[in-house]
Amino acid sequence: MPARIPAAVYLDAMNPRTLSAVDRLLAGADNLLRTLAVPAVAARTNPAAQLPDMAMTETERAHAAGLMRVNHAGEVAAQALYHGQALLARDPATAEHLGRAAREEGDHLAWCRERLEELGSRPSRLDPLWYLGAFATGAAAGMVSDRISLGFVEETEKQVVEHLRGHLQRLPEADTRSRAILTAMARDEAEHGDAARVAGAARLPAAVRRLMRGSARIMTSTAYRI
Repeated sequence: MPARIPAAVYLDAMNPRTLSAVDRLLAGADNLLRTLAVPAVAARTNPAAQLPDMAMTETERAHAAGLMRVNHAGEVAAQALYHGQALLARDPATAEHLGRAAREEGDHLAWCRERLEELGSRPSRLDPLWYLGAFATGAAAGMVSDRISLGFVEETEKQVVEHLRGHLQRLPEADTRSRAILTAMARDEAEHGDAARVAGAARLPAAVRRLMRGSARIMTSTAYRI
């Protein structure tokens, strides 16, 4: 069987400025299939690798699984956002920034998937919907300008960090493995947001930021159950 290659690797091999409309469509479809159909492979060691899987009640395990399913869905959306943005980035430096962030988000995707399996659970059945919505958002932002695209990165990561901190408080006390994963993810997300701001991110209008929060609430409440 061929080695599994993270979808983000393909962003590095493409020069967005030389892609035709058909190339972009095919690349988008390829990234979608790799994100949803091929289990992600982390380049970095799972932060929970050395921690014991502590005993929890069935209720606690189900709750932890619901939270990690939400986080996995969020990482699916993050992959899609970066894929859509990178394919339409005008500046090679912006494309490289997005590709680098996507690689780290790919690690998050793998870690969340591994934890879901440990908890005896599964990803959200609506992952294709989360991917398509986020990809469309990323592509639309990329069509406007690189600064707007980076603005979406900065605001998204700000909201994700807030979300992860909330989940850290809601996790069962005994679930140290999930806690280690979310802590590492929050650190990476904060760095992505800071890097986007330094790279010239435009501040998004308040109405757009509110819409992003509303969309995130819909996804998190739905992915927890489905």
